[in-house]
Amino acid sequence: MPDPASAPQAQSLADAAALKVLIVDDTATNRQILQVFLRKLGFRVDTAVNGADAVERFLAGAPDLVLMDVMMPIMDGYEATRRIKELCGDRWVPVVFLSALDKEENLVMGLDAGGDDYLHKPVNFVVLDAKLRSVKRAILLQRTLDETRRRTQAISDNVIDGIITIDENGVIQSVNAAARGMFGYTAEEMVGQNIKLLMPDPYHLAHEDHMRRYVGGGEARIIGKGGRAFEGQRKNGQNFPIDIGVTELSFEGRRLFVGIVRDVTEERRAEQLLRDNAERLQRYHDAQEEENALALHIMERQMSRPGLSDPFIRQWLAPAATFSGDIIAATRSPEGNLCVMLADATGHGLAAAISVLPVLTLFYGHVEMGYPLGYIVMELNRQLCATMPPGRFVAASFICLDESGRNARLWQGGMPEILLLDAAGRTRQIFRSQHLALGIIDFDESMAATADIELAPGEQFVLFTDGLIESADAAGQEFGLARLQEVMAKAAADQRIDAVRNSLYAHTGVGNSHDDVSLLLVGAP
Repeated sequence: MPDPASAPQAQSLADAAALKVLIVDDTATNRQILQVFLRKLGFRVDTAVNGADAVERFLAGAPDLVLMDVMMPIMDGYEATRRIKELCGDRWVPVVFLSALDKEENLVMGLDAGGDDYLHKPVNFVVLDAKLRSVKRAILLQRTLDETRRRTQAISDNVIDGIITIDENGVIQSVNAAARGMFGYTAEEMVGQNIKLLMPDPYHLAHEDHMRRYVGGGEARIIGKGGRAFEGQRKNGQNFPIDIGVTELSFEGRRLFVGIVRDVTEERRAEQLLRDNAERLQRYHDAQEEENALALHIMERQMSRPGLSDPFIRQWLAPAATFSGDIIAATRSPEGNLCVMLADATGHGLAAAISVLPVLTLFYGHVEMGYPLGYIVMELNRQLCATMPPGRFVAASFICLDESGRNARLWQGGMPEILLLDAAGRTRQIFRSQHLALGIIDFDESMAATADIELAPGEQFVLFTDGLIESADAAGQEFGLARLQEVMAKAAADQRIDAVRNSLYAHTGVGNSHDDVSLLLVGAP
């Protein structure tokens, strides 16, 4: 074998350092010469003394290239190559024969055994150098292609939707992991089969007709369209809903179709659950509406009493919800005294409205039986303490006018100020609550004590709930007591309710109050 030192080194293969070469030769001198030459070129080198040893070395070291002698004891190079090629699997490991056998039949036998090239001994190192460069480029290119293929496959297998590729005959060409898991088949069971394997009747018949028409130049019904709803069939025969979108591509002169398949079983189940819940909610809503209508009718019957039309009072009530926690009540005693009540239960809506029903019943019953105001207050408080849950109470203001409208008896518990306006609408006196709201603690006689007030002609009491003066505009500024007094002073006696309502709506906007709003004017016409 010639001295490898004479081989040209014009172009280095130093970048092949990552490549490992297995030298298989039963002659130690040949192994030594090739080993020195390859290491100078930057390869990592392993050696084997015969074919059987080569197979073991290949398994242990996983070389990138094999230089194989033919004539060796125990196992020749042809058999060793066949076994090595079987062990390679999908990985390409080129085998280059180096042999003194120079007949054409030897070349053919080497290539038939799986060899990739054949060089005669004695080795021409110039040719070997060129061969190694060519093989090295092919190996690196193959590695790049393998890496690209593995990366593409990894991406495809990690896509949560199934990806299935078929040809123009409907034969499956490739599937990703999601598609395999979705339908329950292995890749070997799917690739090469017609796509109708994954479809129940009648979809596979319709698919065949569609493919035939489309490939023949017909209009696309699915291909190139967005997701369409279909049914798939798993390996176990179970049908399940899928959404599928199909695109067409041309590859090496072939028409391929890529389907993106999504299992929408959970989505359909969730949609059905939503529909069922919506139906239940609608039934519940309808039942609640019926119950609310009945409750509203009862409340209106309770609150709409003839006394509210008494000429000695003017009123306005604007609930924040369907039901109001504010109530206005008015009736006359057997002696002709007018008794009015403005009450505000905690909260608003139906719960607050229910809280004031006992108050209404007791108030009307006791006034019309002629009981004095102090006694009525005591009874109302006793009833609420006995029936109301903790944290629920009713603030209230009461005024009883004699038949002439010149003398009044007053009680306040937990309510905002009561204004007494003179005939010109100016505030003559302000009464502030001296007592707790009803339903908090048991009252003694002092807690039910009333105040007596004399009225001059044209004077008027102004009662209101905190929903009026605490209503705020967009900037958070409240309507306030001062504004209420100002509006009252500027309005005529018979226009004060309208003036306050208009001023409040100008301040907050119509329907923007977050609490019930009530206003009650009491005095001789």
